[in-house]
Amino acid sequence: MRLVVAVFSFALLPGALLACTPAAPAPVTPSAAQSSASSEAATPSPSSSPSSSGELRFTEIATLEQPVAMAVRKDDDRLYVAEQTGRLRTSDGATVVDLSREVSTGNEQGLLGVAFHPSGRWLYLDWTDTQGDTHVTEWAYDGSKATARRDVLKVDQPYANHNGGQLAFGPDGHLYIALGDGGSGGDPEGNGQDLGTLLGKILRIDPRGDEPYAVPRDNPFVGRSGARPEIWAYGLRNPWRFTFDRESGDLWIGDVGQNAWEEVDREPAGSKGGANYGWNLREGRSPFRDGEAADPVEPVIVYSLQEGGNCSVIAGHVYRGTKIPWLRGHFLYGDFCAGWVKAAPVDDLDAAADVGEVEQLSSFGEGPDGELYALSLRGPLYRVDPA
Repeated sequence: MRLVVAVFSFALLPGALLACTPAAPAPVTPSAAQSSASSEAATPSPSSSPSSSGELRFTEIATLEQPVAMAVRKDDDRLYVAEQTGRLRTSDGATVVDLSREVSTGNEQGLLGVAFHPSGRWLYLDWTDTQGDTHVTEWAYDGSKATARRDVLKVDQPYANHNGGQLAFGPDGHLYIALGDGGSGGDPEGNGQDLGTLLGKILRIDPRGDEPYAVPRDNPFVGRSGARPEIWAYGLRNPWRFTFDRESGDLWIGDVGQNAWEEVDREPAGSKGGANYGWNLREGRSPFRDGEAADPVEPVIVYSLQEGGNCSVIAGHVYRGTKIPWLRGHFLYGDFCAGWVKAAPVDDLDAAADVGEVEQLSSFGEGPDGELYALSLRGPLYRVDPA
């Protein structure tokens, strides 16, 4: 993420983009009534004429305080939304966990990620404390109360930005954790390419296998001298959001760029891990500084930061729902400042097309049925509908 003038941002922006983020409005507690058809409000799609393909409608179903991440729980029809200010809320208005007195409040800090164990019995949050350090914390959860809190992982952060924050359980049942390169600009400590640190990585652990967690034996760097065994992938600047394709198992990573390029990386299902996505020797497909990355993996999507007010890529999901037939098999992604949302066929990513707009898009979410949602830092939680 880069620094802008409001409460949420992604990295150091050129001055021309500093005005892209207005102040957030006062929060409104979500309620079941807001989900009813009679009270729905929608942002317009690029064209006002209905079509069987190429257009989406973003229907507001709730308003929260700076929503940044969403998760669902087994056998539970509620949506769970993380507010950057520190609370985990549900779509029916309940507060599950309140860390508002414990989180740091910097632009790229706060409550950043949420995931549920596949069994639904445990809840995990990624957040930064008042010192700015990252915690991944677990609670036992029965659907009404979160109890038995314990820290699974704590990582010291040298700077306030580039904290990552995404949490997700993969198809293999392990917990994947995104950590940025530690911050500042240009990765001054070289963390992206350093296998001796967790910064600039995606981790893979078993949070229930041991205390505080177990490292899966088939992680790519287990047993390698000087490397942290938790590492699954490296060479990342700030992987703010990543998702798993629920049908194929492919991993899609949105890695926020420095000054020139935003990128999306794709790791095929069945990968043994260990991929090097190039940072800080490469930004997008271009060299960033001198040096050769070890077997770098090319991004599958890049776009320029020098046009259209772009500032930070927001990776979404491959659509596997049923209510928007033309969207099936398309990867959804957008940009935080520019607000556009694009859909790209997974077998022809160059054919990406604009499908709508979400102001201050902070994240996407996926329901248990494969239907999609979009979150705006301004407060709205949107359901993605056919136009």
